[in-house]
Amino acid sequence: MKTVGLTYDLKTDYKFQEGDPADANAEFDHPSTIDVIADAIAANGVKVQRIGNAENLLEKIGSLKVDIVFNISEGLFGRNRESQVPIILEMNRIPFVGADALTLGLTLDKVMAKKIFIADKIPTPRFFEVSSAAQLENMNHYKFPLIVKPRFEGSSKGLSENSRVQNREELIKQVDYIVSAYKQPALIEEFISGQEFTVAIVGNDPPEVLPVVQIKIDGKLKLNDMFYTFARITSDRLEYICPAKISTELKKKLDDLALKTYRAVDCCDFGRVDFRVDNEGRPYVLEINPLPSLSTEDVFMLLAKTTGITYEQMIGKILNSALKRHNLN
Repeated sequence: MKTVGLTYDLKTDYKFQEGDPADANAEFDHPSTIDVIADAIAANGVKVQRIGNAENLLEKIGSLKVDIVFNISEGLFGRNRESQVPIILEMNRIPFVGADALTLGLTLDKVMAKKIFIADKIPTPRFFEVSSAAQLENMNHYKFPLIVKPRFEGSSKGLSENSRVQNREELIKQVDYIVSAYKQPALIEEFISGQEFTVAIVGNDPPEVLPVVQIKIDGKLKLNDMFYTFARITSDRLEYICPAKISTELKKKLDDLALKTYRAVDCCDFGRVDFRVDNEGRPYVLEINPLPSLSTEDVFMLLAKTTGITYEQMIGKILNSALKRHNLN
């Protein structure tokens, strides 16, 4: 029987520092989520060894007896935090599930990811970045509305109703907030009014594009100026609709773009691509997440139901993709 290590970060491990925003530990998992994921992995006929975060991994690395590590660790801090566990595993020649350190570093940094999208002709909203509001003084090349985000965060951290700005005063205020609260540059994008979708992919050769999921907010599919925020994730105002009620033409566009994006950044085993589609039906890739949430409240559970398999089988598909990739099956 194979032994699968499990690396993760718990919300309860995070020690809030003075000045931290309320969503500082948003990417980390509840202990109950880890229980569910560990049980789902074990249901595929393997033994699970819980490792925990990067610091735990460093402590245990010398005595680790696993065939492969299922990595869902987000890392603790810094632009390269998602790369910490994969790089330790790679240095110690331990196979792992999911993308490697380079892919995780590139995609967490939204500016670097967008440069890859542009190079590969993947449509993405136009953008610029600033490291202080003072840099906006001599800039006038943009049109409102805009949306302001932290440059390297996930789980909609830093996104609130104030993120969409409609004038210079709101822009300056929001840039100030992002730079001071998140200690990083602000990414400023053109705001795409319309609808929001996410497309998950599992596997490698070939990758399997799963049904398109549409984001519904406050009972509306035509979101126009509404968008996915941290507060909405934790409320009942957000719903996932799957399969999305869209035309065959739009579905094909989203499927093809999701696959192109997955391959552009060398995703492995699983990932999720987030889109806005404007009112003319043009899709724009907002970001790709090669370390998407596997929580039962998130899209992978819904996708399992939609495709007629169990959550345990969905986790099994991801694990088996990695075992095959590492010639361990």
